[in-house]
Amino acid sequence: MLGLRRKVRIETERMTLRLPLHGDWKDWALLRAESAAFLTPWEPLWSEDHLTRRSFTNRVYWAARAEGQGTALPLMLVRREDQALLGAITLDNIRRGPSQSGTLGYWIGEPFSRRGYMKEAILGVVHHAFNVMDLSRIEAACLPENAASRGVLEKCGFKYEGVAQSYLQIAGRWRNHVLYASLRTDRRGRTDVG
Repeated sequence: MLGLRRKVRIETERMTLRLPLHGDWKDWALLRAESAAFLTPWEPLWSEDHLTRRSFTNRVYWAARAEGQGTALPLMLVRREDQALLGAITLDNIRRGPSQSGTLGYWIGEPFSRRGYMKEAILGVVHHAFNVMDLSRIEAACLPENAASRGVLEKCGFKYEGVAQSYLQIAGRWRNHVLYASLRTDRRGRTDVG
C-alpha cells in the first residue's frame, strides 16, 4: 500500500513545494555552487562530495524514505511560472505522541533571497504541519546574528524562546543558536526581541 501513497505537494501563491527528484540535481548543484558564499556562513561544513550527483541521489532516496516513514518532510521550492528551483525547506525530527512537533530548516539561493519566497514557503509548511499532519509545535533555530532568518521567522509568527548553547556545528565551529517556535494554538502574545 505504501507505493500507492500520494507524495506531499504543498501549493503556495507562487510555488510548488515537493520532494526532490533525481532530475533536480543539476539545478540544485548549480544554485548551491553559485550561492556558496551566501549560504556557507550559516550552514554546517559541506562535505567534499556535497554537490555531486551521487550525494544528491542519496538525498533524494533519504527524502522519499523520511517522508514515507513520517520522520521528515524535505521539500524543494519550485517557482511555478518557470519551474526554477529556488531553495529547500525541511520539516525534520518529526515527533509524534505527546510531543506532536517538528524542527524547521531552510535555505534559499542568493538570487531569490529577499523576495518573500521563504516566508511563503514557511507559512505553507506550517499550515500543512498543523492542519494536515496534526502537529502542535514547530521549532526553528538560527545563529543570533542571522538577521534575515530571524526576521522571516518572526514575520511568520514564530516566537523567540531563548538560546541553545553549542547547538550545532556551523562553518566548522560549535555555535549558539536562538530558538523560535510556532504553536498551533498560541496564547503567548507578541514578543519584542531585538
